[in-house]
Amino acid sequence: MTTPTRPAPTGPLHLSRTTATAARVLRQLRHDPRTIALMIVIPCAMLFLLRYVFDGSPRTFDDIGASLLGIFPLITMFLVTSIATLRERTSGTLERLLALPLGKGDLIAGYALAFGALAIVQSALATGLAVWFLDLDVTGSPWLLLLVALLDALLGTALGLFVSAFAASEFQAVQFMPAVIFPQLLLCGLFTPRDEMHPALEGLSDVLPMSYAVDGMNEVLRHTDMTATFVRDALIVAGCALLVLGLGAATLRRRTA
Repeated sequence: MTTPTRPAPTGPLHLSRTTATAARVLRQLRHDPRTIALMIVIPCAMLFLLRYVFDGSPRTFDDIGASLLGIFPLITMFLVTSIATLRERTSGTLERLLALPLGKGDLIAGYALAFGALAIVQSALATGLAVWFLDLDVTGSPWLLLLVALLDALLGTALGLFVSAFAASEFQAVQFMPAVIFPQLLLCGLFTPRDEMHPALEGLSDVLPMSYAVDGMNEVLRHTDMTATFVRDALIVAGCALLVLGLGAATLRRRTA
């Protein structure tokens, strides 16, 4: 006779359980240098490559470099987080963890905390490289660029945790990228101003969080002081990340069907 699986506890988050989960994830990542390289090195390498692609037109790099400073961390954190979470489920680790007094919220918050710590390192290195080594011309404070880059990385983490619940394999997790990331990339205003798009596409871009990430970066690029628009954009990106994390906790499954 099979013993029924005890449901994961619900209720408020427990700090000790959340931090223990984050510490476990960080220990695992420490033994996976390729994943660390993807999260830390690749965004910096892409910015470096982009700067010298536009070596003859440095103004072009100034125009799009700040936007990509937020987009690259979002994409890399989405990929790494979705695959890492799915691997936990397919290996049975997630089921064993949720059999303990560990709620889904604790687990998701622990993952967000662990990847958020890496996002801080990733965003700091990418921002420092762009501003102080690649001479990205920024009117506002580089610290505001760092803030938006960090929020974008956390948003990518949240999206990755969310979509992993709907994938049955690592390949399927990667397949979610065209559906979740590419439309936002096309509509965020990177390639053309959003107000010049077809009205239907402009309306769609208004509900996509990457649009506000790019807008926030452009506010720092053009204004010396923190503007009300920047605050609005940063709050929207942060709010979307928290909302998606909540949805990720609600849809988290113990194992792959």
